[in-house]
Amino acid sequence: MRKPTIQDVAVKAGVGVGTVSRVLNNHPAVRGVTRDAVLKAISDLEYTPNPHARRIAGGKSYTISVLLPVLTTEFYTRLLDGLEAAFQEARYDVAIFPLLDRSRLERYLGSHTLAYQADGLVMATYNLQALFHEHRLRTQQPTVLVDAYAEHVDCAYMDNVTGGRLAGEHAVKAPGPIHAIWVETELDQLFQTRVFEDRRSGFMGALAAAGRGLGRECVSSFDTLAARNTAAQLLDAVQAEPGGVPCTVFASADLLAGALLDEMALRSLQPGVDVRVIGFDNQPWAAARGITTLHQPVESMGYEAATLLLTRLNGYRGPARAWRFEPSLIVRGSA
Repeated sequence: MRKPTIQDVAVKAGVGVGTVSRVLNNHPAVRGVTRDAVLKAISDLEYTPNPHARRIAGGKSYTISVLLPVLTTEFYTRLLDGLEAAFQEARYDVAIFPLLDRSRLERYLGSHTLAYQADGLVMATYNLQALFHEHRLRTQQPTVLVDAYAEHVDCAYMDNVTGGRLAGEHAVKAPGPIHAIWVETELDQLFQTRVFEDRRSGFMGALAAAGRGLGRECVSSFDTLAARNTAAQLLDAVQAEPGGVPCTVFASADLLAGALLDEMALRSLQPGVDVRVIGFDNQPWAAARGITTLHQPVESMGYEAATLLLTRLNGYRGPARAWRFEPSLIVRGSA
């Protein structure tokens, strides 16, 4: 059978080829009834657009560049799922550029690198506000920040201060010492994130409001072995102190909370009784492990960030918009 063409779709829908093209490009200037008719014709005919022809005809790459710290954590996998869901609906491809270190960020600041040959740019997590103020970021194409905030740029971000405060308010409900494990972040001011700084700010504010102090503070990277070593060091110190148990530990990421539970199991310490553990992220495995944690709507944040960028690509020229997402406390057996 002959492969259906865009002309076939236009005839079946009773519209012009230009209208079909606008629907395929998710252009806002198409009436809802007309759009539905075109989409039904596409579905009935099982029409698949020729991406090469689409790029030539539209004068666009139909590609979005996503710059993010790493690819190996569950958080960024979930964030990409949300971004890609929206971009795929609008028939855009995604090119992923992991930064990994400062040198790559510096390289991407050049306007001729591959990342800037896309129609739009998504930058994840890093606090890049200074770069925008200094005009070091080349933003000729529409740009959106996700999991980060900066003035005068479209953003979709998590309110980590509120998340930390909720963790702190839950921690002070129980007697005994309160400790915390923070995630190590890049000390270089150019290449940093405010995520864990904000979580700490909210947590410390809640403790201060309740007249409680923070005992031990530990820092760990996202490396699994480092997390286990940090958890072991904290528990060694806690068990060596008179009255050290029971206590509460705020592990500022679920990966750290999981490492803490593993170390507790080796010492026959009971979660929620001897050591109350509060995590952050609500990773897919957190429920199975009974971790009390802060749920982040990560996929929704990614989807809304993509939507902000798509509206720019479709002609929006208004002021910068910010979508604020708020974590919610989920109480389970660990605390």
